[in-house]
Amino acid sequence: MKRFADALSRAAAQPVRSRAVDTLCPYCGVGCAVTYVADTERNRILYARGRDGAANAGRLCVKGRYGFDYADHAQRLTHPLIRRESAYPKGQLSPLEKRPEKPGGPVDYDDLLPHFREASWDEALDLVAGRFKAIRDRDGGQALAGLGSAKGSNEEAYLFQKLVRAVFGSNNVDHCTRLCHASSVAALVEGIGSGAVTNIVRDIARADVAFLTGCNPTANHPVAATFMKEAAQAGTRLIVVNSRRPIIAEHAALYLPIRPGTDVALHNALLHVLIRDDLVDHAFIRERTEGFEQLAETVKAYPPERAARLCDVPAQDIERAARMIGDAHAVLFFWGMGISQHTHGTDNARGLISLAMITGNVGRPGTGLHPLRGQNNVQGASDAGLIPMFYPDYQPVDDEDVRRRFEQAWGVQLSPQPGLTVTEMIKAARSGKVRGMYILGENPFVSDPDVNKVREGLTNLEFLAVQDIFLTETAEFADVILPASSFMEKTGSYTNTDRRVQLGSPVLDLPGEARQDWELICEIGRRMGFAMEYGSVAQVFDEFAAATRAYATLSHTALGARGRWYPCADPEHSEGDPIVFQDSFPSGKARLVPARFQPAEEQPDADYPFVLSTGRVLEHWHTGTMTRRSRALDAISPEGFMEVHPGDARSLGLRDGDVATVRSRRGEVRIRARITDAVLPGTVFIPMHFREACANLLTDPRIDPDGKIPGFKFCAVSVQAERCDVGVVSAPHR
Repeated sequence: MKRFADALSRAAAQPVRSRAVDTLCPYCGVGCAVTYVADTERNRILYARGRDGAANAGRLCVKGRYGFDYADHAQRLTHPLIRRESAYPKGQLSPLEKRPEKPGGPVDYDDLLPHFREASWDEALDLVAGRFKAIRDRDGGQALAGLGSAKGSNEEAYLFQKLVRAVFGSNNVDHCTRLCHASSVAALVEGIGSGAVTNIVRDIARADVAFLTGCNPTANHPVAATFMKEAAQAGTRLIVVNSRRPIIAEHAALYLPIRPGTDVALHNALLHVLIRDDLVDHAFIRERTEGFEQLAETVKAYPPERAARLCDVPAQDIERAARMIGDAHAVLFFWGMGISQHTHGTDNARGLISLAMITGNVGRPGTGLHPLRGQNNVQGASDAGLIPMFYPDYQPVDDEDVRRRFEQAWGVQLSPQPGLTVTEMIKAARSGKVRGMYILGENPFVSDPDVNKVREGLTNLEFLAVQDIFLTETAEFADVILPASSFMEKTGSYTNTDRRVQLGSPVLDLPGEARQDWELICEIGRRMGFAMEYGSVAQVFDEFAAATRAYATLSHTALGARGRWYPCADPEHSEGDPIVFQDSFPSGKARLVPARFQPAEEQPDADYPFVLSTGRVLEHWHTGTMTRRSRALDAISPEGFMEVHPGDARSLGLRDGDVATVRSRRGEVRIRARITDAVLPGTVFIPMHFREACANLLTDPRIDPDGKIPGFKFCAVSVQAERCDVGVVSAPHR
């Protein structure tokens, strides 16, 4: 103890040179304002504190407060890497597999590095540009594809989609919105002409009722959840709908534990009651919507009694929920990936849009439509055009007038053909139609459904370049790996779930030879013969903003320390519009699109009797690339798990903590069981973060026909208890 005390005294006596930097949290879409205090000599962050941002009012969650040390992790990539010619074939040794001599964990990071060699930047960039150019010139632009990141800035997203469209020669560009809210965006663009939220999270304080469906904000948007709980305590009545009971349900006036995949039936029953009992806003319907008659005719077939049988929710609770909505002056609708991540996710969102429209709950305080955005810049990345069917600001690529404007701005001829989505890229890679891919900051080998098919696609590529901060599971397949900048090392703008555009500032210096992402994108474009010359990130933002209506008045200077909501008519004197569409919609009138209930294609049966849903936990993020390299977060939540209902656990012979094998028609994982009545009988839940118990080995790759999003929330599985005590089944990053 004396030696420890002496060491503390010596450490305290040595002054630490530090600086405080105001920036943002790099995780979820809430967009919390943070101050990081960094040790400038050791180039590491000492601690974080919340600052008074519009989204968080000084609050932080566990990820924002403690999840910053991934940036100085020993596994950071610091030099360009090129695959050795003698390396094993891509995909033969996968980080998701356990080697016989190491049965307790995944392939070690150090096992992968020998298969690559360090290279100079010129060699690596020339190789990337040369191989992409050769494929394009030989096979055409459709043979190339780019997968960007919602973790990057608006400027990086804009440059990345510009590179793919103007230099690669196709619209084959996408990002993780395809795996989270693509169906929500599809329904919103179809319905009102915009994919953005209509009201901010904190406006829940002015709502009489808040309808929270398919979301778990206390885990996925924790700071937003604090405002929701405060609103409930102050009198806002929460209606919570979910097939896995979220903690926010403890604050609900009404909780509906819906059977997985039956949201359309519930929405139609609510619409049925509202129309039947004349709890609708006739003036709003007449003046601001179209298609009401067809909607009303469709929902006649969904009385509460029928929906109760489909959803396994009491008919009287459906009636009660409808009356709560219909009697309220202001209702705010929130939803998450429990709505969007279905093969009928667009239909789910259409129902929520109709509920808001027929009751006149848009464009006023305490009302609106708010799909809670998952990643810190998924809203901005979508706004910036990182979508295969839209240029920036959701301008269709197949609109001739729009395309001509971008051709004139960029000085090249552009493809009129909408591009491939994430899952379509992988399918095209498997068939040989896509020969080369550029992946920036994404990890599809863990995040995409049916990862054995992803393996086939990545392995079949002629050339793969990965730009990232770690040697991810996807980077293991790369021919060239480019060491990039983490959030903590870059300047850029980010758009949160509230449409608030905020500036992030560098806290740390880049490690080793790592470079800024935006500069690398431009460098590849230049080496492929296309001028991408910018003096600063601000110049990139100005070009992006000029191509849009939503951002047109904004600049880096105008954003200031707190940011601005878009649209913002006068950024010098206003923070922008927290509430939009007060008088009209971008599309004119809102389009009410009816939907009929259809069950998921893959249903449970005797061989696969359970329904699997995947999702997130509070401590981790996405594929765990960042949070599992954070010491505090990994210590709190070090391994994967499966939640199972107590009744099912008894039938299976499972005790809490036992190991089980979970199988689907696509693969299997071994994982520990947690017994909880948060999940419904006949269902199990597995988080997506843990590569050793990879949930997406199991998931169904079939997609929504409109949003083209996979159905991560529904696939049939079997569960089998293992009778032996096997120790740990997962291991953290080291």
